[in-house]
Parts: sequence; structure tokens; C-alpha cells
Amino acid sequence: MSDSSPFKMRFVHLDLKGAPPKVSYLSEIFPLFSALGANGLLIEYEDTFPYDGPLRLLRAPHAYSPSEVTEILRLAAAHELEVVPLVQTFGHMEFVLKHRALAHLREVALFPNTLNPHKEEALALVGAMVDQVLELHPGARWLHIGCDEVYYLGEGEASRQWLQQEQNTTAALCLSHVKAVASHVRTQHPATTPLVWDDMLRDIPEDQLSASGVPQLVEPVLWDYGADLDVQGKVLLMEKYRKSGFPRMWAASAFKGATGPSQALPPVEYHLQNNLRWLQVAAQGQKDTLQGIVLTGWQRYDHFAVLCELLPVAIPSLAVCLQSLLHGGFSEDVQAQVQNLLGIPTMEVADVTSDGAGSFPGSDILALVTHVSLDLRSSVNEVLQRDSVQETLSDLRPVSTVWLSPRYVTGWFSHYHRRRKLVHPVMIQHIQPQALSLLGRWSALAHELAAALRRVFPEGAVEEWLQENVHPSLKQLQALLQDLQAASPPPPPASPPPASPDGPDNADQGP
Repeated sequence: MSDSSPFKMRFVHLDLKGAPPKVSYLSEIFPLFSALGANGLLIEYEDTFPYDGPLRLLRAPHAYSPSEVTEILRLAAAHELEVVPLVQTFGHMEFVLKHRALAHLREVALFPNTLNPHKEEALALVGAMVDQVLELHPGARWLHIGCDEVYYLGEGEASRQWLQQEQNTTAALCLSHVKAVASHVRTQHPATTPLVWDDMLRDIPEDQLSASGVPQLVEPVLWDYGADLDVQGKVLLMEKYRKSGFPRMWAASAFKGATGPSQALPPVEYHLQNNLRWLQVAAQGQKDTLQGIVLTGWQRYDHFAVLCELLPVAIPSLAVCLQSLLHGGFSEDVQAQVQNLLGIPTMEVADVTSDGAGSFPGSDILALVTHVSLDLRSSVNEVLQRDSVQETLSDLRPVSTVWLSPRYVTGWFSHYHRRRKLVHPVMIQHIQPQALSLLGRWSALAHELAAALRRVFPEGAVEEWLQENVHPSLKQLQALLQDLQAASPPPPPASPPPASPDGPDNADQGP
């Protein structure tokens, strides 16, 4: 490994909510993570952890088994990847508080995202979650307890009453809960240090942070996923945290999942710039303040959001970012190393397209998803809305420049026509073959993609991705063909048989 990296720890974040990779795929990808420069994993299980006992209701149908978690840890250790589990304990509690049996622990009764910090049962709940996770992660040096984006904190009835008392503030309420959870970790698992996302701490005054006792219990993870990250602002924030009593802290960049909740292909250059900015922060900040960096790879923006970029699709982005952090920048040599490790002949970070080349695990998924994302919707729209074929309709009107670029569907089989089952027969000959051909090609590709996805993800994740990204366009083509069939005029009646030469009056006459 290179000594030029200011980050001695480089953790890849595996966000498992929604599309947890099969253990067989992790066994293929962990060696690549290590080769690219990672030396740790931040694993956010959410509902994929095998909670047991009263917490069993938190398990998703596709949750890992205890033996699978043990195997994941074994595979990680075999490739020198230290594992830090992440358990949400304050905000982003949707996967817990969505359950009717636990809904009474919400901060605001209507919303399942934030835990009520006033209830002892709430603290007991997250304490039990922490204990079960750490029981399956013996020897974990760190545990991330989340605590980011604690929306609506202070808006619950109990909080409003508490805030009416003099000197009580939302910041104090936040710090009190963080301290309670962190104290549980420190007391019950003294060898484990809690980490927290830092966004809820940023605006709290330095003296209040210092007086809270939280800096002695946790290490903050400063996260910012912007390509235009404010370097000097982050350096000043680090200094504020240091003066508040936090001796160590972490950075967090992103390699996927930060540019749109339904993003399918990660913009590599955007994520590269984000990670390069973090290198500048590390260079300008006080030496050895940052323990390391977490490269986040969000799979959903929250428990109820759609899937964004799948892990195999984001491997080139991760590779570029990791190698840049390892070597202190992105040079031609670094680019060549990325291409070599991924088996990609050429790579342009500004281009999201893929020519299908690549030998890394999941490269076939990247190629197919790229094709779907860039071409499927546009090709269907070309038929439905912007189909332009350079030919004349001499059988309908005299040749004219007006008719050189006919829009067959929008011009002769619009929604008006489809509702009333009206269509000129010649239009069927123009529209139907093209739609059938397009549907056949995309259906075959969808079948190929589904098979590739099933090798990596559980069935639910495969179905969700296809339903969100493939099926809507295919259904448009299917509906068009069905409407064409319904509007097609019946065939003309058969011609009557020729009359007898002797005439009809002579038929059946006797001698």
C-alpha cells in the first residue's frame, strides 16, 4: 500500500437496505476492495441483520442468517478488511418504527423516522439492538450508532413539554440521547468506541458540546458528498470539534448514492472530485486528527425510498475514488492502475457509458444497466412520441415536405384514437412491426439482466429494480400493441362463390 494517503483507514460503506448482496458475491468482491486500497468495511445492516427474540420482527424476508454474518466477517478478515457495524439509534429508524408494535416509540406519532428520546423503552430498544449486533461482531473496535438527520426532533408532545422548561433546547435533547446510547456501548462493550454522523452536531456551540460529555464518548464522522465541498469550512469545523474535546474524528465521502434517489449510474467524475476535496481537507487540517475516511455507498435515501445505484454498477466509481485516496490524487498512473484492476481497456471518468468491457465481478450487470438506463426509455419514446422515418405516404396524400417526417403514433394513433379504437389500416403496417421488434429485443435483454441480477441479489431486489427501471417502458410497448390489435378492422368478407354457367334458375331442375 502507498504511504502517500493521509487516511490510514479507508472503509467502504455497504448499505444493505433494499439490495443486500449475496454472500457468494461478497466473496468475489472483497478481494477487489482490498486490492483497490480499502482496509475496512462499514456495514449498515438495517433490516438485513438477523435480529432475534422480541426484535425478530425487524428482520426482512431477505435478512442474512447468523451463519451468513459470521461468513461475511470471515471473508472480510481473510482480505484484511476490518468490519465496523452500523446500527441506527435515533434518526432513520423507519425500519424499526414502521412496525405497529413499536409505533408508540416515535417522536412524532405520524412519522416513523425519529425515535422518542424521552421514553426509557426507546433507549432499551436501541440498547438491545446494539447488543445483538455486537454479539455477532466480537472484537469490533468501533460501532457506528448513526444519529444523522434526526428530523422532527423536538416536535413530539413530550419534547414540546420538555422544551418549555428553562434552559432546555433541541441541541441539549439531541446530545442527551447520543450520550445515553454511547454510554450504553461504552459500559456494556468497553472495547468498542461509538462513531456518530456529525450533521446534528455542526451547529451546536463549542462550549455546549464540551460540557455535554459527548466528546469523551464518541468519534464524529464528518460527512459531505458534494463535488464542490467547502474545504476551508471543513477544516474550521474540524478545529471546532477538536476544541470541543473530540480527540479523533473521521471523514465521509461518497462513491454512489448521493446524486439522486433514483440514480441508476453513478457520475464518476462527481464522486472523484468529492474525494479529491477530502484529500485537501486532510492536507490542511491538523495532522492525525482524521482517523480515516468512509466511502459511503447509499442504496436507498431512506427505508421507503427507491433503489439507487446498485453496488456492481458503482465498482468503477469506487475504484477511482479508492485509488485516488490511496495515492493522494488521480494521475494517469492511477487511472492505468484502475483499468488494470478492473480489466477495463480504457476509462473516461467524465463518461458514464460502458462498452461492456471489464472483468471485475458484476461487470456484466454494469454493461446491461448502462444499456437500459441510456437507451430503453429513449428508444420507446422514439416509437411512441418522436418516431421519425424518412419516407413518404404517397398512398395517403401527394408527396409534400410536410409528410417527409411522419409521426405515426402521435399523428395517427394518439390517445384519442386509442380510446375510440380508430386506426388507418396502413398505419398498423408502419407501427406494429417496429413495436414488436423493439419489444422483443428489450424483453430478451431484460431476461438477461434479471438472470445476472439474481446471481448477486435476492429476488425482491431484482423485481424492484426491474419494475422501476425496465417494466414501465415494456408495458408502454405492450399497451400500444394491444390497442393496435383492438383497433384493427376485421378482415373483409370472403368473395361469394362464382355463379353456375346455366344460371341459378336451372339449378336442381330435373330432366
